[in-house]
Amino acid sequence: MGDSSDECGTFIAEGLHSSHQSAVQPNSRPSSTGNQSFEIARNGTAVGLPAAHLSSRLQVTGGAEYTDDTPTPPNTLHAALVLSTKAHAHILSIDDSLAKSSPGFVGLFLSKDVPGSNKIGAIIHDEEVFATELVTCVGQVIGIVVADTHENAKVASKKVKIGYKELPPILSIKDAIKARSFHPSTERCLEEGDVDRCFMSGECDRIIEGEVQVGGQEHFYLEPNSSLIWTIDGGNEVHMISSTQSPQKHQDLVAHVLNLPMSKVVCKTKRIGGGFGGKETRSAFIAAAASVPSYLLKRPVKITLDRDVDMMITGQRHSFLGKYKVGFTNAGNFLALDLEIYNNGGNSLDLSLSVLERAMFSSDNVYKIPHIRVRGQVCYTNLPSNTAFRGFGGPQGMLIAENWVQRVAVELRRSPEEIREINFQHEGHVLHYGQKLQNCTLRQVWDELNASCLFAKARETADDFNRNNRWRKRGVAMIPTKFGISFTAKHMNQAGALVQVYIDGTVLVTHGGVEMGQGLHTKVAQIAAASFNIPLSSVFISETSTDKVPNSSPTAASASSDMYGAAVLDACEQINARMKTMAVKHNYASFTELVRACYMERIDLSAHGFYITPDIGFDWKDRKGTPFNYFTYGAAFAEVEIDTLTGDFHTRTADIVMDLGRSLNPAIDVGQIEGAFIQGLGWVALEELKWGDSEHPWIRPGSLYTCGPGTYKIPSMNDIPLNFKVSLLKDVPNPKAIHSSKAVGEPPFFLASSVLFAIKDAIIAARSEEGHDDWFPLDNPATPERIRMACIDDFTRHFASPDYQPKLSI
Repeated sequence: MGDSSDECGTFIAEGLHSSHQSAVQPNSRPSSTGNQSFEIARNGTAVGLPAAHLSSRLQVTGGAEYTDDTPTPPNTLHAALVLSTKAHAHILSIDDSLAKSSPGFVGLFLSKDVPGSNKIGAIIHDEEVFATELVTCVGQVIGIVVADTHENAKVASKKVKIGYKELPPILSIKDAIKARSFHPSTERCLEEGDVDRCFMSGECDRIIEGEVQVGGQEHFYLEPNSSLIWTIDGGNEVHMISSTQSPQKHQDLVAHVLNLPMSKVVCKTKRIGGGFGGKETRSAFIAAAASVPSYLLKRPVKITLDRDVDMMITGQRHSFLGKYKVGFTNAGNFLALDLEIYNNGGNSLDLSLSVLERAMFSSDNVYKIPHIRVRGQVCYTNLPSNTAFRGFGGPQGMLIAENWVQRVAVELRRSPEEIREINFQHEGHVLHYGQKLQNCTLRQVWDELNASCLFAKARETADDFNRNNRWRKRGVAMIPTKFGISFTAKHMNQAGALVQVYIDGTVLVTHGGVEMGQGLHTKVAQIAAASFNIPLSSVFISETSTDKVPNSSPTAASASSDMYGAAVLDACEQINARMKTMAVKHNYASFTELVRACYMERIDLSAHGFYITPDIGFDWKDRKGTPFNYFTYGAAFAEVEIDTLTGDFHTRTADIVMDLGRSLNPAIDVGQIEGAFIQGLGWVALEELKWGDSEHPWIRPGSLYTCGPGTYKIPSMNDIPLNFKVSLLKDVPNPKAIHSSKAVGEPPFFLASSVLFAIKDAIIAARSEEGHDDWFPLDNPATPERIRMACIDDFTRHFASPDYQPKLSI
């Protein structure tokens, strides 16, 4: 039978027209190749060197300790949350009688048991630690069970029975807009020029209108949320170890919930197994809930969420809806943009307004638009509160922009890359919120990428392939980005550090930032080593702790290396200045000798460093200002190949050029670029969140169906581009940040949209063979289903027909 099948397959293939043989050709994946290009701009003993991540050896061997690895103290209890199963309902009753008889059960704690305030929140206190009378999403915390083991706590929590009276839920942005369901005081507007006059004056040769839906994304950090909390000194002090990007927020909210001063609450974080924004604020309510039984029982309590629970209750990247009206000339120049954007905040505000604001700042991407108006609002829905995610609204705002840019190109029958170039911003350009571009390297980045990827040749090669292959198509795209660096809330742009030099010449650094795999501790240690002119091995960073460095901003906004590096440098320079009095008296053979001499002379070898980002600030009343310290620029080229019969695709080539100034550590920065690109590829093409709503009636309304790796597809080894090239722009020092460097964490993420637009370019080639050259929407994620149905042919026309009725066999 095997031989017959092979012969039959060969006969069929040979009988096909050569362009149709692509339907049966096997798709074998060759091994990937990578290329990394950067300069080493060494500064002192360590800065600028491509040093290995300080924890890398521990991490790859499994020796690195995370919160769940912390040895539990004697008598430790384990906690599990009692969660709402309804999206919107009154709580009628709570019955714990079955739970009380469950093995190992110790207690159930509800809102009535909270010693302090039951109201918490990231910025405003609009959510409850434990729901009292009303639940507003599936997964809202109603209570917490503690038991002798993790498994027993989970079993007991499921035995707590809740009585509900259901209410109608709002489960989408469009439903929220229709119902006028918005979080209070979240309406925002940015405006430059006169949009209405431009549309009415006849200046615009063409005007287009449309909508863009932007999908959400799960953080999918490898380590789920975890906290270990205990009391000391008779319960007067509370200590915790938490997996969080913001130990200060844990300290603040636990103190608030327990009615304690912050000086009696300590939060420590050794490292976290990924955060991506998901542990900036949404980790705090979990620690706050667990702190209640620990404080009341005076026993250690540990809580570690299972993956499905973590995904269900901690929120995701905000989905967005953009409604645009764009006016432009026949030559391709943008003249006016009227944009409305909405994001899905969920059932509490959290950081949704700040995410919306950054999306509004980013809604021009890199393009000159003389007349622009951007209005935005945060939608209130009965879903778990959405939150920060790498890019913090910037990618969503830029993706909406690139969608209408691509539509302008289709309208004009021009290349999207050509339309982009025509409208590039330049040095001295004033943005729609009043900030003037300085040290703009956009054109330099773009031109270097163009030369690197040989775009014209790549375009020609793809077109030639498409002419000869009916069922496989290739597409190419080049996408630029501009990402503002700073927290947009001015007060958060501050950082502290503590540097201690010991008499053996080693240095202990503590700063307010959290190591989550991004190499922050490595970069900061390099800065300290270079300042003291000692080897990197002589500097140690143990953990982040609120009793060492107070009032720290979250490790977020890509600004941590800038801020905490500068704070550490400030402390080092203070110590260097003190030691200089001894250094000039004698030529010491080593740093250790100098330190010992200073100690003998009673010179202080410890210093607190501090840094504030200068010359920034934005006033939403005036709607003008300078929200960002500087911009990180980048551009990416992608070539993809799609199977039009299945919707499958693979990325043949990804070529990235970024301006990172003089990199503090090019090895880590290149890794950050590669990681951000792959995570972004997941957002634009693979990862789809499915919630129960009117379109998915088989899923409980408001419940997350894709709550694990079995139903939610994140990028894997097979999704890495076959040819992956990353280059850092050379000789572009950045005067605005420490050692002329630039931030890297979030800016590369959006560059993965080059894959989305390359997919769309390939679909355009497939549709063209059927005589369809008009514009069509392709919202992210570009899943195989969406790719397949966008490729118009006899099959998709049949299945898209309103007369088509699938035959179901039972």
